[in-house]
Amino acid sequence: MTTRTGPPAPEIRHVTVVGCGLIGTSVALALRAEGVRVTLADHDPRSLSEAVRMGAGLALAAGEPPADVVVIATPPSTVAAVLRDAQARGLGAVYTDVASTKGRILSSAELTGCDMSTYVPGHPMAGREVSGTGAARADLFAGRKWALCPGPATALLAALTVTELAALCGAQVCLLSPYAHDRAVAAVSHAPLVLSAALAARFAYTREGADVLALTGRGLYDVTRVAGSPPELWIDILEHNAEAVADMLEQVVDDLAAVGAALREADGSARWGVVADLLVRGNLGRELIVDAYARRAPAEGVELEAA
Repeated sequence: MTTRTGPPAPEIRHVTVVGCGLIGTSVALALRAEGVRVTLADHDPRSLSEAVRMGAGLALAAGEPPADVVVIATPPSTVAAVLRDAQARGLGAVYTDVASTKGRILSSAELTGCDMSTYVPGHPMAGREVSGTGAARADLFAGRKWALCPGPATALLAALTVTELAALCGAQVCLLSPYAHDRAVAAVSHAPLVLSAALAARFAYTREGADVLALTGRGLYDVTRVAGSPPELWIDILEHNAEAVADMLEQVVDDLAAVGAALREADGSARWGVVADLLVRGNLGRELIVDAYARRAPAEGVELEAA
């Protein structure tokens, strides 16, 4: 039996989710499964109606009492404006978001005059390469990491409340600075998406594509799996984490360029030394990735750690 120390977790009875896409609706479904009352808002009435039909909650009505937590599940470029509007309307006591970048959003929130004491930046590390309300799942966050990046002005009660919200969704909270978060997700999520897309793009618009793809195996399928993610969402994400993603991609490009040059080298010994170095480092990195992944509870059907 585990004994919990520290301040007691705030009780969460009512949550408002703004944005009924994959992540927002999944948060709502997870909370509903725990008996939390959920109200929903979305600028797209079709997404809102679909989320309500799925049992994710009820549409937010005028005059609704403030929620314990407001979850902003909108694209990164809109979070600061949505946060300011939600706070101005008094939609809740505590606010968080689920966007996959943090540094630029925090800066924008401060510049637009948001109340930073009640805002706890967050990012659940779960998703799928399919998007939209209908792809939502109540168990999307089970056993997953949920990054929280509280700022200097964040109130302790607000941070504890959002920590409890993540726990209700089945996730494990990981505290990071915004800078550390953005560098980490560039390495484990954002750059891999671009690399996956770059490889998959080799097969677009080619006459011989059908013949080549007739031989497709698990290797190509696995490496390009996340290339099916929605471009419009990823353009927004990459814009908000451009520097960190560019750094990571440039390092990979250097390795690929070195191997490409080596494969054209006439000197066999020089050629295979460069290639072997990359393959050995790849083996070591893969071992670390597998080990890190094995320490997490499996979440069947979860596809992409992203937005």
